[in-house]
Amino acid sequence: MPERPIAVRVVDLPAHTGTDYPPPHDAPCRQRRRTALGNEFGLSQFGVNILELPPGTWSSQRHWHERQDELVYVLEGEVVLVTDEGETILTQGMTAGFRAGVSNGHHLVNRSIALTRVIEVGTRTTEEVAHYPDIGMMVRDNADGSNYFATDGRPMK
Repeated sequence: MPERPIAVRVVDLPAHTGTDYPPPHDAPCRQRRRTALGNEFGLSQFGVNILELPPGTWSSQRHWHERQDELVYVLEGEVVLVTDEGETILTQGMTAGFRAGVSNGHHLVNRSIALTRVIEVGTRTTEEVAHYPDIGMMVRDNADGSNYFATDGRPMK
């Protein structure tokens, strides 16, 4: 028997609803739902999620990563991509990518009246720093977990 499955049904994988952001920054993301696709197969170089955003829900606070690339692909629905350049509507079949180290904060906002489903792909690194320019927050990820800080270094949460 293989150590890991060859294939799985996405509906059989566990999903996580919510966010680890400290209050009040968690509020717009509380209803987001992520299903990690790569974990079941032990993928270690990149992560792949199905992200579900009900109407009015954000994918995250607007952020950028120092070491991790990100890519999103809209499977279903419509979402607004918010970046330093402004707002771009993404619809089914559209994709957007974000290179590591580029300080262009981004996030997705579902302003429609229907559920939006997106594939998220991102680099996996043991250590990472992500910046949240709109709210003066940053997160440091390492082998021990994630720690949120204000940009002046004060711990949050």
